[in-house]
Amino acid sequence: MAATVVSQLGVPALLRAVGHRAALALGALALGAPAALLPLSPSLGLLVPVAVARGVGFGILTVTGAALVSDLVPPAIRGRATGVYGIAIGLPQLVLLTGGVWAWSRLGPTPVLLLGAALPLLALPAMALLPRRVVVPDDGSGTVPGDRPDGGGGTADEATGERPSLHVRTVAGPWVVMLVCAASAGGVITVLPLVGAGATSTAALSLFALTLAQLVGRGVSGELGDRLHLAGRITRPSLVVTALGAATAAGGLLAGSAPVVVTGAGLVGLGFGAVQNDTLVTLFDRAGPGRSGTASSVWNTAYDAGTGVGATALAAVLGALGAPWSFAVAALACVTALGATWRRRATTDRTVG
Repeated sequence: MAATVVSQLGVPALLRAVGHRAALALGALALGAPAALLPLSPSLGLLVPVAVARGVGFGILTVTGAALVSDLVPPAIRGRATGVYGIAIGLPQLVLLTGGVWAWSRLGPTPVLLLGAALPLLALPAMALLPRRVVVPDDGSGTVPGDRPDGGGGTADEATGERPSLHVRTVAGPWVVMLVCAASAGGVITVLPLVGAGATSTAALSLFALTLAQLVGRGVSGELGDRLHLAGRITRPSLVVTALGAATAAGGLLAGSAPVVVTGAGLVGLGFGAVQNDTLVTLFDRAGPGRSGTASSVWNTAYDAGTGVGATALAAVLGALGAPWSFAVAALACVTALGATWRRRATTDRTVG
């Protein structure tokens, strides 16, 4: 995860250097090929370098993929396209998180690890259908149309139109919201399987409900954002839904009610999915033409860093106070993140006219 987050910071420069198609291919190779070495030995001397290489590949793929969505579709349907992209990411997770555990227990580790190595490489032929570079139209002055005071100017790269930087004021609100919400949801996902041996089926159902609802949240958020022009306004109620879900799951654990826990997990997924989509579209809109790679990098670092921090923090709360308190902390974090949405609105009103 650390390698993923660090590599994501460098992807905008990589896109300017080699283009989108080559970056995707490089990411797929780094994610897939090293996994073929995993059956050779369980030693840390092999596992850690493989994990770092695959983390770099994953970081490249996540940033480049989201940037392509923004660059290849008109702004009027960006929310819907981003939602479809989120569903494409989530469907394999929905199937393979459960299927991978089943295959490991039935087939053993080697086939599963080799499949993990092969799947990213199977995407390489499809990448050949993509444009080598996504060229953002330029007005001839060397700057990308749509420069705004909140984002600053910036000279466009001649080949890709990608400007290398975004003003902190442009990204602070969505970045904080995404970081906190990812930490809350990531912590819930981590804690659910640890609630106790007697609750294994509850944990499995809850994880399934969370993952499925996350797909629904991303898709619905994109549709509402485009059809009703609500992009940027969905984040706040979605944070409330996420907080309500975590609180519901905490109450379900205290009451010993599996259906309530599953319902709470589903609400967490629904709200988190909507927050994902709306914050990403907001960053793309604020960045303007030519800086989708940078906006994607900002969003993905918040997502992955938040997931890692939340998993660690809520697991620590679980060990000290118990699972209900972990979920209560997750709910409280989402409530505090509402403050970032208000600050974001105030900043936008001052700087964009």
